[in-house]
Amino acid sequence: MHTIAEAAGLIAERKLSPVELVQSHLDRIDRLEGKLHAFVKVTRESALEEAKRAEGEIMARGPKGPLHGIPIAHKDIYSTKGLATTAHSKLLARYVPDADAVTVSRLASAGAVSLGKLATHEFAWGGPSFDLPWPPARNPWNPDHFTGGSSSGTGAAVAAGLVLGGTGSDTGGSIRLPAAFCGIAGFKPSYGLCPRTGILPLANSLDHAGPLAWTVEDCAIMLQAMAGHDPSDPASADVTAPDFRKGLAPSIKGVRVGFVRHFHERDYPVEEPAKKALEAAAEVFRGLGAEVSDVVLPPLQDWTACGMIIMISEAYAVHEAWLKSTPQDYGEYFRDRVLMGAFLSAADYVHAQRKRRELCAALAGVFGEVDILLCAITPGAAPRMDEVTKMSSFERPSFSFPFNVAGAPALTLRAGFNDQGLPLGVQIVGPPFADEKVLRAGHHYEKATDWSRERPRLV
Repeated sequence: MHTIAEAAGLIAERKLSPVELVQSHLDRIDRLEGKLHAFVKVTRESALEEAKRAEGEIMARGPKGPLHGIPIAHKDIYSTKGLATTAHSKLLARYVPDADAVTVSRLASAGAVSLGKLATHEFAWGGPSFDLPWPPARNPWNPDHFTGGSSSGTGAAVAAGLVLGGTGSDTGGSIRLPAAFCGIAGFKPSYGLCPRTGILPLANSLDHAGPLAWTVEDCAIMLQAMAGHDPSDPASADVTAPDFRKGLAPSIKGVRVGFVRHFHERDYPVEEPAKKALEAAAEVFRGLGAEVSDVVLPPLQDWTACGMIIMISEAYAVHEAWLKSTPQDYGEYFRDRVLMGAFLSAADYVHAQRKRRELCAALAGVFGEVDILLCAITPGAAPRMDEVTKMSSFERPSFSFPFNVAGAPALTLRAGFNDQGLPLGVQIVGPPFADEKVLRAGHHYEKATDWSRERPRLV
């Protein structure tokens, strides 16, 4: 299997046909989709038409960039003109948008070929559910195990090589958790860097859009097309995106890495393989010339409580009318989680937002001493599907939520495997709008390790 960067190089050299590349991925979908359920809809005919058009353009004028002719797919909360955008829910099974999401349009303009719409947890929260119109996605490393969510189909499709990259959203970890459990790279950009116009909301002050791909370099390539100011998104930051791929190259010698050890040792003790992976990652950074030291942030419990109150309140506001009129059309997991918002008060929400400012100030203070953070992303490898309960996300603190609360860029990438051969991940974080710095650190870590060479052994 190629990465986006590798395929782009071969296409530019006229050694790889976009049509043949797309066809090979459609064939792979035919072989594996019945086991993985990564897609809600495969758009075979339009994908081949787009690939033929891309090939003609490339033959005539050369590629317009590294995404030209590259097969990707979109999480099914990203609006697609003329193609159903369901949020994996009965409520939107027949909803067909009349315009693309801004990021969908930008990726298409960059020449990417869409193979369809990818599975998600219902409305980007609440899974894996078995009472929805489509089954939940399965983990390519072992289909009995969880993909993580809510960008579940994207994680599965990228890991299995059904696509070379895909879009995701992240409100409390929904890009980074599938990346960790499926053994790929997933990047949650700074809040406001990627516009969300045309992406179905979960919680507006926490929602982020971003890419998932096999490597950090591939995430940088996708991010380049997705990022940039959009005046139609009130939260979009009016900043100029740097050249993310070019920014990967400089050395990280002398970079100050803050190791948030207490997250995984005291706040939420992780399994031994995950602990060893984190310690090994710290040693890799030392070997690359970075300065690694322990830092202390507010405890995970404070970040999670703050983020949960904000997320539940804002999600309930989005869904209140439907919850009152057609509650039976929701799946049980999402409905029972979001209904808790009916019992939160305006005071609860205001206090959570005040606490958010305190937490963000504490994080900013730490970033006065270090450049990036290294911390856990999950307590271990992917659990079995039947071990994930309706209230699992409320039973323990979250390693991912702090950086939605703070709007900080956060990258997850593979860092080893447990005894069952399931991937383990680590998380790299930077201050808001230091996205380039986070990607650079992840890229050098990835190049210094062998983890990305291992692919799922699918039959």
